[in-house]
Amino acid sequence: MKFLHTSDWHLGRRFHGEDLIDAQRKVLDHICETVRTEQVDALLVAGDVYDRAIPSLDAVRLFSHALHQLADLDIPTVMISGNHDSAHRLGVGARLLARARVHLRTDPADVDTPILLEDAEGPVAVYAVPYLEPTLVHTKLGAETVSHQAVLTSALDRIRADLATRPEGTRSVVLAHAFITAGHIPASETGSERNISVGGVADAGASVFDGIDYTALGHLHRPQRVTDRIHYSGSPLAYSFSEAGHDKSLTLVDLPGSAEPTVTRTALPPDLQLPLARLTGHLEDLLTDPAQETLVESWLHVTLTDTAHPYEPMARLKQRFPHTLHIEHTPALVPAQATTSYGERLRGRGDLDITHDFITTVRGTEPTAEESALLHEAIDDSRISAQEKEAV
Repeated sequence: MKFLHTSDWHLGRRFHGEDLIDAQRKVLDHICETVRTEQVDALLVAGDVYDRAIPSLDAVRLFSHALHQLADLDIPTVMISGNHDSAHRLGVGARLLARARVHLRTDPADVDTPILLEDAEGPVAVYAVPYLEPTLVHTKLGAETVSHQAVLTSALDRIRADLATRPEGTRSVVLAHAFITAGHIPASETGSERNISVGGVADAGASVFDGIDYTALGHLHRPQRVTDRIHYSGSPLAYSFSEAGHDKSLTLVDLPGSAEPTVTRTALPPDLQLPLARLTGHLEDLLTDPAQETLVESWLHVTLTDTAHPYEPMARLKQRFPHTLHIEHTPALVPAQATTSYGERLRGRGDLDITHDFITTVRGTEPTAEESALLHEAIDDSRISAQEKEAV
């Protein structure tokens, strides 16, 4: 049986203020087209359908557009809620959607009720585990502790108990949305993934899925293997500059009757991927270097290395690079006094020296002779004013 595994659509998300609805619509259209061209038997969506618990109207419209397309595919779609979704809101109409073979699972009570599929090699039981917030579900699932490890263990124990009642040779697939680690190595994160550790230990070990033929994971935005049978599909769009330069992909899974699954990543076409890039250097160099001409239409994260903070850097950069979205200032040369503590720099120094240090640290250059004279005058005026107040 052939699956297309995807996750983390984050419908309605913005990228540093840029609207992504059109980009997301094109990606969803591509997912549906891939289902057709690859003759996929079922589509798996492992959580974070929306980016917010209360999604924007545009995001809801896009999800409605996607549901119509999924129903038209005439194959089963299995979809779970993630930590960004409101399970109750997303689950509205789930029973009705199931009639169109779109199985939207958001209730932890249903983890051991599979969607049953079948091909020439026999039955396949697909179990959908929505994001399990430990503080909310540990009692319902009978978990021993309030942690991700405990609630996932309880959910998978129920799944294995149900699987044991199925005909011999039934293949098993589980969808889940969580941090999963292989051994003691933590699963990697990117800047576009938000913390889900509230309510318990943040991750769970891969061993909770022992005995499952394939586990389709969501939450981490880069596609990655946890074990041969456990994979993250990654998000179909980049949602952070930390993902610049990483090709986005879809994950195709072939689950034979009596062998390990075969997992294939298919890169999204370049025109569907966000044009992200990073630039580093002095402002004047970035504005004049012909080598940067290829980036004029890219969405840019710029790190300025000028010693002093340049004047109006965003406005000037946008004259050449209109899609400059984020700027950081990291001076290549840090003034020597910035490496010592504030208290150490004040010890034994007069007011004029302190003000000189302040200007140098903030601006990166020492005060000019004219500025120094103004500082001296201001300090004298302040001292005279303080003495006059004491006399009164």
